Amino acid sequence: MGEQTGTTATVTARDVEVAAERLADVLPPTPLHRNERLSRHYDLDVWLKREDANSVRSYKVRGAYNLLSRLPDEQRSRGVVCASAGNHAQGVAYASAALGLEARVYLPRTTPRQKRERVAWLGGKHVQVVVEGETYDDAAAAAQAYAASTGAALIPAFDDPRTIAGQGTVAKEIVEQLGHEPDAVVVPVGGGGLLAGTLAWLRERHPAVGVVGAEPLGATSMASALQRGGPVRLETIDPFIDGAAVRMVGDHTYALTARHAPRLVAVPEGRVCVEMLELYQSDGIISEPAGALASAALGLAELDLPRGATVVCVLSGGNNDVSRYAEIVERALIFEGKKHYFLVEFPQEPGALRRFLDDVLGPDDDITLFEYVKRNNRETGPALVGIELGSAENLPAILERMRKAPHRIEKVEPDSPLFTFLT
Repeated sequence: MGEQTGTTATVTARDVEVAAERLADVLPPTPLHRNERLSRHYDLDVWLKREDANSVRSYKVRGAYNLLSRLPDEQRSRGVVCASAGNHAQGVAYASAALGLEARVYLPRTTPRQKRERVAWLGGKHVQVVVEGETYDDAAAAAQAYAASTGAALIPAFDDPRTIAGQGTVAKEIVEQLGHEPDAVVVPVGGGGLLAGTLAWLRERHPAVGVVGAEPLGATSMASALQRGGPVRLETIDPFIDGAAVRMVGDHTYALTARHAPRLVAVPEGRVCVEMLELYQSDGIISEPAGALASAALGLAELDLPRGATVVCVLSGGNNDVSRYAEIVERALIFEGKKHYFLVEFPQEPGALRRFLDDVLGPDDDITLFEYVKRNNRETGPALVGIELGSAENLPAILERMRKAPHRIEKVEPDSPLFTFLT
């Protein structure tokens, strides 16, 4: 591995290229497809690097296999252990089965069932799955304790030079498949392994390529680290984008990122949901939330990409649980301004709801939720009403009609504690 700098190792382009040679017989290159929808919408030449199309449906298998294949025999004999929100676990499971290693995998309870089942299926008899804690960090603590007590090799999800070098093979494939260097590459950022690996290879081999890291707005761990001069633990995060909701980046990933100074952008979770639905409905691509981070970042003003620029977005994974789509649709509608909630005080008499519909709703608007909160007395009762608008532009008109209506109406704002129970 590359040169040691303090407590971290500098991953080089050559490290990435050696990792690519090691992976060549195990993982065929993932597709690189031009996306017409995104290209037209943003007036760019947009390509998607389809890491969802490999056997594990995530780029994480690259780093996991590269690391496990380099373990000395003594460590292999004691087995391996890892913690993951899902995709790293699948990579470790796949690599362990391929290399004949015994693995124990810790998953937080927030990991979608689909990912849990895939870990067990990919690892087969070689992997034991343990669900532990509410967050990735809880699962990581359990994995570390198991490694300390048994001598099993702890396989980091992102903070190891061998993992970083493996993830960097994505960037190498992009340039080879495109046939030339792109103007920019956009990668999702959680713990920073993919970003660090991408920087390690591109900055040496194609330094003119712009590298953009897309973080979830609710978990900007890398931006926080760069602002404070080192990895810092975020007190609170939004766990929705589970594949990138990491409280604290690694020492190795931070050092490489700080050295190469990419552009970082924060992507609202609702915007990611909108892009997930577009990928599914327009492109026929099933993406997990973290997988849609890069392409969801394209419309952000901070990117400031020139018209016609060739941009490659890494679609990092496709392990999405179908049971999550109701929440995804809800978040998307709220982000687009089409879904709103109100507390409405209704008189307890026949026809009250019909009058509300006639007085307030427009022809393209619809009630999606109606639930009495409680009945104060015989005359009135407050209800929680969810309204989906035909267009976000309808909101001022419906608010004006509400102001004139005889009902007492209060809008539930997104920063209200009540709102957290609705989304």
